[in-house]
Amino acid sequence: MEKVKRFLEEKRLRSSDIDIDKLVGIFTEEMIKGLEGKESSLRMIPTYIEGENDFLTDIPVLAIDAGGTNFRTALIRFSRTGKIEYDEILNYRMPGLEKEISAKEFFMTIAGYIKPLAERTERIGFCFSYPTEILPNRDGRLIQFCKEVRAPEVVGQLIGKNLLETLKTPGKHLVLLNDTVATLLAGKSASLNKSYDTFIGYILGTGTNTCYIEHNRKILKSKDLDQSRSQIINIESGNFGRAPRSELDIVFDNATMNPGNYTFEKMFSGGYFGGLCLTVLKSAASEGLFSKTSCECLKNITELSSNDANNLVSNYGSQKSSLKECFNDKQEEEKCVHIIDTLIDRAAKLVASNLAAVVIRTGKGKSSDHPVLITIEGTTFYKLHKLRERFETYFNGYLSGDRKRYVEFTEVAQSSLIGAALSALIE
Repeated sequence: MEKVKRFLEEKRLRSSDIDIDKLVGIFTEEMIKGLEGKESSLRMIPTYIEGENDFLTDIPVLAIDAGGTNFRTALIRFSRTGKIEYDEILNYRMPGLEKEISAKEFFMTIAGYIKPLAERTERIGFCFSYPTEILPNRDGRLIQFCKEVRAPEVVGQLIGKNLLETLKTPGKHLVLLNDTVATLLAGKSASLNKSYDTFIGYILGTGTNTCYIEHNRKILKSKDLDQSRSQIINIESGNFGRAPRSELDIVFDNATMNPGNYTFEKMFSGGYFGGLCLTVLKSAASEGLFSKTSCECLKNITELSSNDANNLVSNYGSQKSSLKECFNDKQEEEKCVHIIDTLIDRAAKLVASNLAAVVIRTGKGKSSDHPVLITIEGTTFYKLHKLRERFETYFNGYLSGDRKRYVEFTEVAQSSLIGAALSALIE
């Protein structure tokens, strides 16, 4: 085990190799550069949604959640007491999964899904979780599809405009947003019964992203904004490019489909964590940290899911991980568990640095009567072994003393639909 510890130290893979104060400072620098329109790994995308404004109540709104393979929709109403009422959630398949389709087919299919509910309201909130340029009128132009959707003609098209024209209701009020912004707004649904100073949305699942509310006067790259108002900024934090990466982080990044892009989320998000663990384990094997038999087995593994890596740590001693077959005895397995657990601990500190930087950037949460509310979604945050507890230790430890901030965390069921609904109810 001492050899394993020396290996992790030499490769700089431990949480103790991260200076959280320095990392918070660098993250903040990138945020400011992104807001000023300077070269930055953080895009700081304006959403034109004013997240601190009051929202309308007792008005039905059509909420749509499109991302991955699923398309969901429901009619939602927020009562003045904060109660959320919605019709049965309808589930469909995203168009373009089975075969390539035209833009007309894409919008006709979606219009068919939502038409019965759309006839009952003038407001639509559309959580559209694909890379999209959001415009000042809160419509969006598709940059690219991912997640196996094949509808190339839709690229470059205005999503809201085309959908409303297909419905033959061009006058309806439609707001387009992504899942991280929807997560922030879903947390805002709790604000009717408590006073929060501001809101932050955070996702750590397959990927990771963060959004928060910024004063327009600080968004220097966007002209003609009302300087007295504010709006939600989509940070695109998964693309943060100045984290303290180790040589093995770089080796792993170079083996991915998009080397050099989204390097931050490749250090800990669910879509990449298993692959990073496998890269580190193979490096450890090449340096003789495991038995010859274990080394040969690890060498032959071509792919490791984050679930499999996590299962070995969280179900230690059980038979639930594919890695188990590589280790003949308890000592060998303990070394593997220690390596993966160390990477989880590092992940917790990276996440804490990200969110601490955003909390401090808001300038809010200095009173216990008006805390910052952070809404967090994503299975990786909640399921990765002890990540949440470790994150809270690093986060609360940093935001203490002179940096003290009052923060609450929440998770909201159906956050994408609820946030989509709210987006169309903010005046």
